[in-house]
Amino acid sequence: MISLISLLYFNLIEMTELIYDGTYEGWLTAVFEIYEYKLTDIVFAKKETSGTLLFATSHLVTTDISKAKRVLDGLRKRLSADALSNMYNAFLSEIAHIEQIMFQFVEHVLANSKSIEEDFSHNAVWNIRKAARMTRKESHRMEAFVRFKLTKDQLYYAIIEPDCDVLPLIENHFKKRYADQRWLIYDAKRKYGIYYDLENVCTIELEFNLKMSSSSYLTEICDEHEEFFQNLWRRYFSSVNIESRKNMRLHIQHMPKRYWKHLIEKTPNF
Repeated sequence: MISLISLLYFNLIEMTELIYDGTYEGWLTAVFEIYEYKLTDIVFAKKETSGTLLFATSHLVTTDISKAKRVLDGLRKRLSADALSNMYNAFLSEIAHIEQIMFQFVEHVLANSKSIEEDFSHNAVWNIRKAARMTRKESHRMEAFVRFKLTKDQLYYAIIEPDCDVLPLIENHFKKRYADQRWLIYDAKRKYGIYYDLENVCTIELEFNLKMSSSSYLTEICDEHEEFFQNLWRRYFSSVNIESRKNMRLHIQHMPKRYWKHLIEKTPNF
């Protein structure tokens, strides 16, 4: 009965649902408008209302770069570059209620004249640190686990499905490492990718087709030598694997199974 009463009380409070476009700049704009319009009891929603609150009013946020910049400028006066980076990385983690956690962090920053970056007794400070660490870990894994395939038109492409939205964090790594070839890294989970044209990296949106990962489809689009090099890569990994020293638990710890379907060395020969 107590939990039911609490739920009814929560829904009777008139909440304001801020609907934004899901971008970091959009979230920063939403923060600006919370203070601009003195909004209270707020929740964040991406692109459309969540429908979870019975008595919520909606506030549509239109991304405004000037408003987003004013929020960032205000935070730069109170936070180090590392703390600002942690905020951005936390946003990319996409963990549940991360926008709410980040706003609690911003409130804590603005309410104190001294630095709160090491105030881990505050839940938002600690949770931002944890979420940022998770995103960085995932981005490092993607830098190691991306496997390119060469198409007939000499485009190197790779498909990934990371837990966090790491494409913005790994693009510079691949631009520097593969500066002399065109490549595309596509995030099948979020349905967008980053494309490098030998000069610039741009973001593109694609509708992922599941048949794109099938062996028959790959045979159609891949360069005629691609199958040979993929099999060579598999043989290399097989040859360096010492059976007597195999530790599957440690192997999975460093290379979780959720990544295997996009790793050439973990897929069978064509």
